[in-house]
Amino acid sequence: MQPLLTTRRGFVRGTATGAVLLGASGLTGCRRTAAPGIPMIPGEHSSLSDHLGFFSVDEPTIARVMAELTARGADAADLYFQHSRDNSITMEDGIISRASSSVDQGVGLRVVVGDQTGYAFTEDLSLAAMLAAARTAASIAHGGKVVPPVAYSHGQAASYYPLTQPWAEVGVTQKLPRIARLNALARAADPAVEKVTVSWADGEEAVLIVDMHGKIHTDLRPMTRLWCMVTAKKNGVTQANSANLAARQGFDWYTDERLQFVAAEAVKRTMILFEAKRPPAGELPVVLAAGASGILLHEAIGHGMEADFNRKGTSIYASMIGKKVAPDFVTIVDDATQPGERGALNVDDEGNPTEKTVLVDHGVMASYLHDSISARHYKHRGTGSGRRESFRHAPLPRMRSTYMENGPHTRDEIIASVKKGIIAETFTNGQVQIGAGDFTFYIKNGWLIEDGKITAPIKDINIIGNGPEALRNVTMVANDTKLDFGGWTCGKDGQSVPVSQGMPTTLVSKMTVGGENV
Repeated sequence: MQPLLTTRRGFVRGTATGAVLLGASGLTGCRRTAAPGIPMIPGEHSSLSDHLGFFSVDEPTIARVMAELTARGADAADLYFQHSRDNSITMEDGIISRASSSVDQGVGLRVVVGDQTGYAFTEDLSLAAMLAAARTAASIAHGGKVVPPVAYSHGQAASYYPLTQPWAEVGVTQKLPRIARLNALARAADPAVEKVTVSWADGEEAVLIVDMHGKIHTDLRPMTRLWCMVTAKKNGVTQANSANLAARQGFDWYTDERLQFVAAEAVKRTMILFEAKRPPAGELPVVLAAGASGILLHEAIGHGMEADFNRKGTSIYASMIGKKVAPDFVTIVDDATQPGERGALNVDDEGNPTEKTVLVDHGVMASYLHDSISARHYKHRGTGSGRRESFRHAPLPRMRSTYMENGPHTRDEIIASVKKGIIAETFTNGQVQIGAGDFTFYIKNGWLIEDGKITAPIKDINIIGNGPEALRNVTMVANDTKLDFGGWTCGKDGQSVPVSQGMPTTLVSKMTVGGENV
């Protein structure tokens, strides 16, 4: 048996297979110790040579591939090297039922000429495979001659998710006590609890992004998520619900306080279902609870503010820049700079610096979310919003962490103003028509408001409406904005990326509520 190489190419080649994909525009250092046999991902402060060596490439190799990629002309071109490791463990009824680890690696090659994009990827990082992929991507490009860079420089990025201990150093024996502790906390919380399932996930992703101007950007992106599902039984009736935490954090983030929180939240959400009823159906005022209600803001409004939908004219916001879209006290932002958040990014997937982008400024539509292509089209500065699921996909304008900022009211004032309505508290899923903004969302937990007071828990509710209309119908916004603590994943054009979202307690004067006819 050959000794295991310390390069990415040698580590992965035994199982990876090369592949290429042609696409068109519009389709959608510190010394550390890894586990035995696993090469160490470069650290946050590793040198450029460390990052290049990890992928078994050097500057001359990159220059040859870039020259091939831009041989038929290019307005923009980039190479996106990615290596990811993911680990998961599931405990059911106190017993580990599943555990898995996965490694993925490759490079995506993109060339842009006008409105055309050629894209290819390969899991084989040999020079021959990368040159073949570059020729495939370049085959649709027709433009003026491009002179590839003669030297490369390493850009310095922000640091929004530093780790004291990388996930590659954390063994299973360290994780199991935390998993068992969460299981025990949930079981002990109420005698009606019959079953507890705990799911743990962690991983880290190393990326190296090279553009046609000689800039190289690197990033090491951690991610973790802890989920607790509870099933309880009372008087022959069974209910189930869950809670989870997710962030770009390390192992030490899972303090006993956080474990207690997620256990209590999962049990509380489950037990309240035994008392909850369905609300009356009809058009009612809806109070969107702080935090998790950000899913409605994300889906029904945020997607419509992504620049590609507006460039194609499919978004209702395509002609709304500078126009009034909400009351004066409504400001909506998308922010990748919040330390440790699931939606945080040091650089986007095109190597651009990220930022806090104001989408709606005191009621006025201020900006779209741009990748490099849309920024060039609109002659707008970039917003660092180019994102992709992996090296197998071309980047698109995507949200990162979308939320509404504080308003002038209080939660108590909002509830007191409602004669008959509901609070939407825990969202599970929904459907949105991006162009028009029509939506349907399913609410697992909520509350009934009668004569300005919270009177009863409610469950299994659909709310139906239109995103832009709901934004116009916002009548009060509280000063308690927060991001939801759960692990949200956004899907678009077949690509999934991690996001954060949130909002303050917000009153929408009317939405259609699907409950019981009385």
